[in-house]
Amino acid sequence: MAVVVTVAPVGPIAMKADNPHLPTQPGEIADAVVEAHQSGAAIAHLHFRDVRDRPTADLKIARRTIEMIADRCPVLVQVSTGVGLDVPFADRAALVELQPRMATLNPCSMTFGSAVFDNPPKDVRRLAARMRDLGVKPELEIYDSGHLDECLRLRDEGFVDPDRMQFSIVLGVRGGMAATADNLLAMVRRLPHDAIWQVVAVGRENLRLTAFALALGGNARAGLEDTLYIKRGKLSQGSRPLVDRAVRLATDLDLQVASVEEAERLLGLGQPKASGAR
Repeated sequence: MAVVVTVAPVGPIAMKADNPHLPTQPGEIADAVVEAHQSGAAIAHLHFRDVRDRPTADLKIARRTIEMIADRCPVLVQVSTGVGLDVPFADRAALVELQPRMATLNPCSMTFGSAVFDNPPKDVRRLAARMRDLGVKPELEIYDSGHLDECLRLRDEGFVDPDRMQFSIVLGVRGGMAATADNLLAMVRRLPHDAIWQVVAVGRENLRLTAFALALGGNARAGLEDTLYIKRGKLSQGSRPLVDRAVRLATDLDLQVASVEEAERLLGLGQPKASGAR
């Protein structure tokens, strides 16, 4: 059995003050992705930051980062349309015009920490339809049980391809499901039978739940977006040590780590369609 490993080198919340190894600028992010790919990551889940290290959906910054990565390694790019809690939905949605192989699709609005993550139903459907038209595969990010029900509605309404639906089960965000094995197991039991999934365990339960997910047949995600620490009290010196750890977990379970080509096949990725990109 092959496991797809995704690296998430930077997210929308942590700053360099939290971990000085956090990459924020295009060259830093590209370096982190190349290192992770060398360790076994087949997918790079990307957020972007502006020159002041704030989350951004600036298409020039995003395009530059993606091109810097593509020039150095063949990793599959997955763009986050979550971006940041203060970024307008329309700006976030415009990132799919860059036509990455994959992009995240967040089905529901929710409390996220002390703020609101705004994903209005009509806007989500417009974004899903645009991703479908561009041939960008959605990775459905579900933070609570009702989010899965909404994803299944999107499937039934024709906005999401029903074959090999791709999910990230996010645990540990304040406002969503707690990071527990019971919650993960309950969600996995409700997924469509041919779904592809990974756990995104935020914070201190990252290692345990990644191991549990691998044992249940899921894929693995690793990187500084999900946890800043390699072990209790010790900051990770970049995302590569976290990817190395995930790869070791997989190999210790006698699982093969998928190459880029194998990941394409397992995820059922097609080539993006031509369009009038911005």
